[in-house]
Amino acid sequence: MAEQRIALVLATSTGGVGRHVGAVARGLVSRGQQVAVLGPASTNSKFGFDADAGVRFRPVEISSGFRPIVALRAALRLRRYVRAADIVHAHGLRAAIVSTVALGRFRAGSARRRPALVVTLHNAALGSGLRTRLLTLVMRRLGSVADAVLVVSPDLVESLRPAVVGRALVAAAVKQPTCDSASTRAALGIPDGERFVLAVGRLHRQKGFDVLIEAVTALRGREITIAIAGEGPERSNLERQIETTGVHVRLLGDRDDVANLLAAADVVVMPSRWEGWPLAAAEVLAAGKPFVATRVGGLPELVGDAAMLVESGDAEALAVAIERVVDDPALADDLAARALARAAGLPRDADVVEQLSAYYERVLR
Repeated sequence: MAEQRIALVLATSTGGVGRHVGAVARGLVSRGQQVAVLGPASTNSKFGFDADAGVRFRPVEISSGFRPIVALRAALRLRRYVRAADIVHAHGLRAAIVSTVALGRFRAGSARRRPALVVTLHNAALGSGLRTRLLTLVMRRLGSVADAVLVVSPDLVESLRPAVVGRALVAAAVKQPTCDSASTRAALGIPDGERFVLAVGRLHRQKGFDVLIEAVTALRGREITIAIAGEGPERSNLERQIETTGVHVRLLGDRDDVANLLAAADVVVMPSRWEGWPLAAAEVLAAGKPFVATRVGGLPELVGDAAMLVESGDAEALAVAIERVVDDPALADDLAARALARAAGLPRDADVVEQLSAYYERVLR
């Protein structure tokens, strides 16, 4: 691929999208591309895009909500930055909307002008009602004004057809633990012989942590420590639920030692209502941990046979699955081995950059 000027655009992110964009930026620079990341200053503070040699960062405050005035200001600012770009690659619906406005892509056929517009949708429009239907229509409309629309999970391919041109590869940046499991368990105050069940993710309704807390009621009296690592808008609701039900679930808040927590866990749980291609799940597999997750979005394809899958929202089934893994060492060992085998076949950063480079060449032609 000849040298191109590529602008990667994202909205506020605290997790997978930010990590994905950072890895893409580094990979493209290593291939000789000129890369700028454009998004909120707070997102850059968390992921340090401009700390990587060759990656420029420009602040564009694309907000976490759909506020028209704020979005218009962001679009006007973005327009100044991307005039000389060859490709604008927007990650997420909010970034895509702002990029569409910035580039004047309001009608079919306008997508033939430079810079080319590529969109990766990392999430579905969840819920029901008018807002969800409107967001789905906007996602489908992107197919007529963007040069390429990629999605991260098979259900998005089906729901947004024919707007989508392909699946986006996502690679997990797996971190190695920095201390032994015994030290991590001691720091958490987990007694010897007690089982440690861990969940990781943003405290958002999508993640289904309320269902996990409900499931814990069936595990009362067991020698199990259950903890959730993450922060988010649902903290106060989850704290009230924990207090009301009287279950013992620990909210650990934001952690920079997730690799250590994974290494120390006996079972990892992902009770989400929807997931695309979650990096957290790939990290669980790479850590070789017994995994219990929900049968939603891209999770079944990601984990293959390396996890016990239950239906989303079924607290009883979730409790039964956790109990089975905790009580059956042979099952736990088998799941751990399957996890490592599955992780070995997942996409790597080089695969992601190779795929995107091919899409960029195609849209520029």
